[in-house]
Amino acid sequence: MTLAGVGLHSGKVAEVVCMPALPDTGIVFRRGDRSGAPSIPARLAAVRDVRRGVTLGDAAPVRTVEHLLAALAGLGVTNVLVEVTGEELPALDGSAAPYYAALAGAGIDEQAAMAPFEVLHRPVWVHTPAAWMLGVPAERFRITYIVPTKRVALGTQVVDFAPERDNFADQIAPARTWGFAEELAALRAEGLALGVTADNALGIGPDGYLNPPRFPDEPARHKVLDLLGDLMLLGRPLRAHVIAFGAGHALHVEFARRVKATG
Repeated sequence: MTLAGVGLHSGKVAEVVCMPALPDTGIVFRRGDRSGAPSIPARLAAVRDVRRGVTLGDAAPVRTVEHLLAALAGLGVTNVLVEVTGEELPALDGSAAPYYAALAGAGIDEQAAMAPFEVLHRPVWVHTPAAWMLGVPAERFRITYIVPTKRVALGTQVVDFAPERDNFADQIAPARTWGFAEELAALRAEGLALGVTADNALGIGPDGYLNPPRFPDEPARHKVLDLLGDLMLLGRPLRAHVIAFGAGHALHVEFARRVKATG
């Protein structure tokens, strides 16, 4: 599978190629444009930045990996080599749908080895003054995401997603990244959102959406997408019910680290 496009934050063109990997390899990114093609495992230990996305690696980083990781989660893929030419994965349409479609179209190799679960045995709680996440033991994986949009027209959005009950490809994968219009200039001053356009992001203004949404609650659906991708950094599928309120990548990663620490 090969896809190319502009990075959401860098604004630079990059190409990504996904190739099958042996059992127990996990998800590994490789910078094909760097000398020696350094590899970066998609694990919590490799996380270096969580500002508006997840960056893995130091000397040869790979930015904004969460949408591809979410597509892999939706397909149940746990072993893959991802070669990236460029510093940031392509934004494509701002969702996981193009990655999901390309991966599914390329075909998935089934492997005899079963991926072990990360099982939560007791509640895990992380929070900031404005956001929180709670994980509780459960027999099946489930996400309940609550997003206060701070807009009267959009209200507080709630999405409840369980892979065994709901269809990732139709209900979550197409949800695009989103942001508030008044924050765009400040983000670009920080070197972020340089590749954002109306074609790869859903804008929110004072009175609501600035471009047509794919779902009435698209922001909350995209938060579920982001969390699915970020939880792939655990290295194995999680078995728990995760409830999140107003969170983002930083809290997602902190939550995943806390889950790992509970053993």
